[in-house]
Amino acid sequence: MAKADGSYIKEISKLERQNLLILDDFGLQPLDNQNRLTLLEIIEDRHSNKSMIITSQLPVERWYYIIGEKTVADAIMDRLVYQSHRIELTGESMRKRRGQQNMFDDHSTNQILN
Repeated sequence: MAKADGSYIKEISKLERQNLLILDDFGLQPLDNQNRLTLLEIIEDRHSNKSMIITSQLPVERWYYIIGEKTVADAIMDRLVYQSHRIELTGESMRKRRGQQNMFDDHSTNQILN
């Protein structure tokens, strides 16, 4: 539907003009065919021209499963890996650690107030 009314092209054009595109929390759910092809188009347009940052809680090896169809997954991963800098973080989630700290702080404050 979006392709028929021209909004798809407008949105893709907006993305193409950005110097940096951030794809946060990639892989929360598997991609359907339309999203898989759209991702390929976006990455292909940015390949060697513009920057992308992709964050994910999944190891890169699992991205093939999330992307789905093997040929498209190969094309996407090939373009992502080419001239990329990969940073893998290990350890406990900062959100989880902050949440536990906030719970501790709230508990301490309640004890002081009571």
